[in-house]
Amino acid sequence: MTPELVSLADIEAARERLRSVVRTTPIEPCRPLSAKLGGPTWLKCENLQRAGSYKVRGAYVRISRLSEEERARGVVAASAGNHAQGVALAAGLCKTRATVFMPMGAPLPKVAATKGYGARVEFAGNTVDEALVAAQEFAERTGAVFIHPFDHPDVIAGQGTVALEILEQRPDVQTIITGIGGGGLISGLAVAAKALRPDITIIGVQAAGAAAVPPALRAGRPVRLPSIATIADGIAVGRCGDLTFAHISKLVDEVVTVTDEEISRALLMLLERGKMVAEPAGSVGVAALLAGHVQVKTPVVAVVSGGNIDPLLMLRVIEHGLSAAGRYLHVNVRCADRPGQLAALLTLIAEQRANVLDVAHQRHDPRLHLGEVEVELSVETRGAEHSDQLVSALRGAGYEVDVDNAFS
Repeated sequence: MTPELVSLADIEAARERLRSVVRTTPIEPCRPLSAKLGGPTWLKCENLQRAGSYKVRGAYVRISRLSEEERARGVVAASAGNHAQGVALAAGLCKTRATVFMPMGAPLPKVAATKGYGARVEFAGNTVDEALVAAQEFAERTGAVFIHPFDHPDVIAGQGTVALEILEQRPDVQTIITGIGGGGLISGLAVAAKALRPDITIIGVQAAGAAAVPPALRAGRPVRLPSIATIADGIAVGRCGDLTFAHISKLVDEVVTVTDEEISRALLMLLERGKMVAEPAGSVGVAALLAGHVQVKTPVVAVVSGGNIDPLLMLRVIEHGLSAAGRYLHVNVRCADRPGQLAALLTLIAEQRANVLDVAHQRHDPRLHLGEVEVELSVETRGAEHSDQLVSALRGAGYEVDVDNAFS
């Protein structure tokens, strides 16, 4: 039996409930994407929302509709971070206590923020799915009300208010693109957008290492992935919901995937060109546009759904993004073990206007011939073409060069 879909009236009612709770986040132009796509491209900045993502919208609608008796029992949720913060904030506003189960590897800043909003944090499993099981068991054991991160009508209705804002801010929008984890955001977006503007195209994006929706669409029902591997922890969900699948299969026009390298490149572009801090899960729509995975009608709005990124992850992602953009080159160069060889090598690199970041000099590797050394270099370049020029110059000077562009 197909679940009943959320209605436009549900989303409009959710917006009234949220009026004094959430902020209307801005829509900002994105010039690099506008130039690439040949038409206006805008970013819906839910990374600037309270608690750092759109999640507070659905969490507050769900919790605020609980009875006094239910609120007295408290609420419980499971999340890698954003839903956790949304539930913690909403629970405080609704004057109920919250317990949140998070995966063992949840980013520390998200854990700290969740605690800062007043929730009690418990760790369970290594994935959101495993944390969900623990949260549901806690609800059954204690009577706390389980606040699902995506598969509930109130949550979907709350997330759908993002679309109402988009249509008011950019009434000429032709395409809305956003990430998909469990599917709550895109379900609500699609309901509101298609009800008010049936001609709008809705595109969903998943991380390639956590793409549960494409196989579900092929199977005609939600399916569980055997494993998950992505830097986009906010959408690392191994199975979309039954209710969200019903919305996606009926209302979403296209679902595509992006690699972690493409996500890193998008984050770097947002930071460098857009002066915008986003988390990996929040930037997958931008990644799909930047990588050319979708053909879109403009004006297009990409939802930047969250900005809660661990600074250590940001550092790794910046390096990964530089590598993916051809601006961070890792090479191993073999040369003769003679005085002055290292100086000559570094002089040649300097002449090519590349910047050496790290140097490691290795002469004891058994793979090396007698009288030979290997110099491991991390080099910053101006892009892929400049990297190719540098490697060609090194090889032209007689060096044996092994290139590793993958940041690890």
